[in-house]
Amino acid sequence: MRTLILSTSVLCLLGCVAVRELAQEKSDVASIRALELKWVDAYKQRQIGSVGALLAEDYVITLEDGSTYGKVGFVSYSAGPLRVDVAELADVKIRMHENTAVVTAAYHERGEFGGKSYDYHDRLTDVWMKSSGKWQLIASHYSVPTSL
Repeated sequence: MRTLILSTSVLCLLGCVAVRELAQEKSDVASIRALELKWVDAYKQRQIGSVGALLAEDYVITLEDGSTYGKVGFVSYSAGPLRVDVAELADVKIRMHENTAVVTAAYHERGEFGGKSYDYHDRLTDVWMKSSGKWQLIASHYSVPTSL
């Protein structure tokens, strides 16, 4: 009888821990989804302070043409002769790994840079890390899919 009660208690405890962890993961996924939308909107609206606040100090981004920028370089690029008319995400998938989130999505951006129009249909990967209770973007990669 004691064994049955002990076994039942242990199973209940393990179940409670699993439910709590699942709830936390769902909460983190919702936070990351909201941060992705904030990131895209701040970039589109040229809210440079908001963009900078979302990026970790050692952030790195790889753009469609293969160029890479750190945080300061990307913020400068965003503040330059850039006008973003469309910036939208689709097919967003978020994978959680403890304090790290990996986001993949389809991305469409249209606008003008340095007087030249552009229209990109990309795939992206964003990597977010939670440090001291705060999520920050640590890496982004954008690529243009090619036909096989």
